[in-house]
Order: sequence, then C-alpha cells, then structure tokens
Amino acid sequence: MIIFKKLTWKNFLSTGNKETTVYLNQDKSTLVVGANGAGKSTMLDALSFSLFGKPHRSINKPQLVNTINNKNCLVTVEFSVGGLEYKILRGMKPNIFEVYRNGQLLNQESHSRDYQKIIEQNILKLNHKSFHQVVVLGSSNFIPFMQLPSHSRRSVIEDLLDIGIFTKMNVVLKDKINLLRSQSQNTDNKLDLLKETIRLRAKHISDLKNIDTSNKEKNEKKIQLIEDENTILKNSNKELQEEHDNTYIKVKENMDDAHVKIRDHSFAEQSWNLNVGKIVKEAKFYEENSVCPTCSQELSLELKNEKESEAKEKAKEISKKIADSIEKRQGIEKLHEEYRKQWVHLNEVQTSINNNELRLTSNNEKIADLKIVETVKDTKTAEDKLSKDKEEREKLSDLRVEQSKLSSYMDALSELLRDTGIKTKVIRQYLPIMNKLINQYLQVLDFFVLFNLDESFNETIRSRHRDVFTYPSFSEGEKQRIDLSLLFAWRQIAKMKNSANTNLLILDETFDSSMDADGVDNLLKILYTLGDDTNVFIISHKQDLLDGKFPRKIEFEKVNNFSKMK
Repeated sequence: MIIFKKLTWKNFLSTGNKETTVYLNQDKSTLVVGANGAGKSTMLDALSFSLFGKPHRSINKPQLVNTINNKNCLVTVEFSVGGLEYKILRGMKPNIFEVYRNGQLLNQESHSRDYQKIIEQNILKLNHKSFHQVVVLGSSNFIPFMQLPSHSRRSVIEDLLDIGIFTKMNVVLKDKINLLRSQSQNTDNKLDLLKETIRLRAKHISDLKNIDTSNKEKNEKKIQLIEDENTILKNSNKELQEEHDNTYIKVKENMDDAHVKIRDHSFAEQSWNLNVGKIVKEAKFYEENSVCPTCSQELSLELKNEKESEAKEKAKEISKKIADSIEKRQGIEKLHEEYRKQWVHLNEVQTSINNNELRLTSNNEKIADLKIVETVKDTKTAEDKLSKDKEEREKLSDLRVEQSKLSSYMDALSELLRDTGIKTKVIRQYLPIMNKLINQYLQVLDFFVLFNLDESFNETIRSRHRDVFTYPSFSEGEKQRIDLSLLFAWRQIAKMKNSANTNLLILDETFDSSMDADGVDNLLKILYTLGDDTNVFIISHKQDLLDGKFPRKIEFEKVNNFSKMK
C-alpha cells in the first residue's frame, strides 16, 4: 500500500518563496476551501508534478514556475511503500529530479525518462492516468473513466489488477521470437550449405581415389577459380560491411525517433479531440440556456455571444492544431515506412555477408583438399573432414529440432500473453466483482440503475424499466454519480489486489458541480464508511454547506498576489 505522508511546494504556480506544507495522512478527512484562484487545486498540480513530472491540469510546464519570483520552483512529496520510505524532489530553475529511498539517493546515471520509469513501474506501480483514476476525482481537466478510449480503459484496469506484467512479458517474448526466427534461419542456411559441402566432399573423395598425375593441372585450375571467387566474395563483403556499419545506427535511431513522434502526435490528437468536445458542449450550453444554473442570474445576449464566439475561436484553433498534427504525423509515418524499408534492406545485407562468409569457409576447405591431393594424393584427410561434417550436420539437425520445439512453445506463450489470453481470463474473473461494487455504490448514491461493463469495457446501463442507455445519455449529475461509483469501485479493487492501493483520495470541487443536495449527503455517507487507512481531501467552494462535517479544514487565500495557507 502506498501511504502518502507529506507534500511541500514553493515558487510553484501562485505560491511564493515561502514553503507550503500539507500533511497527507494526518486526519481521516480534510476540507480544503478558499476563493477562486486562491490556490486550492495547487496541491493537486504539485502532487502530480512531483510524482509524474506534469501537472494535474492542462498547464504548460514552464508556467508552473511562479511568474513573480521566476526561479527556485521546488515540490517535495514523501510516502512509504511496503515499509520503505521514499522522498521525491522535483524542481525547475534550476532543474531538480531526485529520488531517495530510506534516506539514500537512488542511482542517477540513467536518463530522466528511465528514472521516471523506475518511479512508475518499480515504486508506485502506477502511471499518470491510472493514478488519477484511483486517487483523484475532479471537475478541472479530469477525464472520467467512461470518457477514456477503450485502450486507455483497459490500461487502467490492467494496472488495478496488476496484470500489466503480462504486457511487458509479451514485449520481451516478441523480441525473443524474432531472435529465434533469425537463429533458425541461420541454422537452416548452415544446414543447406553443409549438405552441399558433404555432397561435394563425398564426390571429391570418390574422384580422389582414382586420381593420377594428369589431374594436377586440372586441380590447379580449380584452385585458381575458387581463389578468384574468394577474391570477389571478400570484396563484396567489404562493401556490404561498410554499407551496413555506416547506416545501421542511423536507421535504427531514425525509426525509434519516428515511432516516438508518431505516438506523441496520436496522444496529442486524442487530447485535443476531447477538448473540442468540451468546447462544443460549453458553446451548446450558452446557446440553449438563458439563465445560469449555479447562481440563477440571467445570461445576457452579449455574454452568450461572447462565449459562443470564444468557443468557436477555441474550437477553430484546436482544429487547426489537430489538422497540423495529422499532417505532420502522416509525414513522419511516410518517413517511418522509408526507414523500415532501409532496415529490411540492412537485414538482407547482413544475410548476404553471412552467406559469403560461409561460402569462403567452404571454398578454403576445398582449396586445402585439392592441395592435399596434389601433394600426397591421400584420401584419409578428406574422409576425416567428411566425418566431421556429418557430425556437425547431426548437431545442426538436432539444434533445428530444438529451435522448432522452442518456436512452438513461444507461439503458445504468445497466444496466452495477448490481450485475448491470460489477461482476459483474469479480467473475466474480476468483472462480476467490479460490476457488483459499482452498482452497490450507485445505490448508495440513490441512482437505481443496473450498470454493466463487458470484457471490452463498454458499458450497458439499464433503468428500472429495463431500458438500455449508455453513459452519454445521462445528465451531468447522473454522470457524476457514475464517475464516483467507478472511483470507489476501483479503489476497492485496488485494495483487494493491493496493486494500486493508497491512503489518499482527493475530490476536487466534486461537491460544487452537478450533484444535488441528496447526492452530496449520500457521498458523505460513503466517505464516512471508508476505513481509517484512507485520508480524504475535499476541495470545495461550498464552505458554508460543508463546515463542521470534517475533522480538519485548510483554507487558502491570496495575499499580495501570492497564495498562502492559513
């Protein structure tokens, strides 16, 4: 279980040079209040930045440094996992990235990206997306589970069930399969060449027994022809090797770089598409409503036109970004295909080099045999070599059989490790439990529907009258109940698996959004039933409504343009 203990930040966003410290495991529940812009949600961005190097909200990384002091931005988080104490320091101007375990600094020789992988894969065993599905539910820049694409939903569930290791095993297995195929092909080439060598050697021994002095000149001509061929083979290998050595590293780097860029563009396009949906939804709200549902004030035509114009401008700007990204990604994909062709060509070059080397070896042995014939006309040496060749052929044949068996085993393992294999079997076992927990929490929240996720994590929602709905069919308040039920269900599953289990739960303005009074009371009931090992932080504007319902309250305020905690 991950137990978060302490979070400290300074010169981060609107916070000044004076450190702000929040103890994360001090009370079972804490109310965090303050005016808009006072810095309530800063603790979320600080926690996300310290763990994953990026904020919770969509804020450009350079903007995280306080614009007044413009230096010495530093965030520190302390937590324990399995009895080990960890501390992560991350800062900008100057850049700082340090991880301590039991007071000792972990090895920093690796690249910062690899250092981040150590945190996510070996320490937290959570990535940024999964962390925010289990720990955070917020109204600001939060993508609920039901709004994630199917592959992202699957990734979250795999992290919760601790079966992501099968994906890593499958990647390793694919590399081994490719290596085995190459080795098997090499063995086949050697066997073919050895069979031809044995045939030629047997024929040579037969000729050798009948040789006489008249064959000497003929043998010399044969030797010359073979040596001429060897010269051609050596020159060819020299050129091929130079071609291979000069381009191998560059082609591989180009392929890897293109792959990373394609992936980054795809992720960016997904994110922008989601933002376009939000902007369209906001524009539609101002188009269809004349009264603010929060404050009941009438929305002026001027304000509505302004908001609609802003939404159209934002949508146009994002659409242009998406179009530019698609154009760039398609260009990179074309380059990637060219690099792949170069990579295939380099493999063919290496195969040619190997075949030439085998041919050279065979030719040298032929020359040696011919010279023996010239001098001593002795068949014994050739017969000994033939015997060794046959022994080698038997060894290679046995090796090829073993490689074939291993290939069959690896193919079977590959089937097991695919998404449709072991992982699906595990998911099938947990799906009934997940659906049961989700529906239990929905009932506590007075939302009486039958919610069901299938193996592809697509939802079916039935009303009391058995009408079938999907997530987008419901109102914002009803969606909020579904999101909350999923959050608590995922935390319960994580606790059962002890995979992504943590003491921390943060609700960012959950009480301030579309949830009605009954929903607020029911959510409080759920929070009161959480175990003593859970520490809940409720970030809210509704101080009057929530005062006195939590043992601890933190208030943020803005003083001289700096956020501070009372």
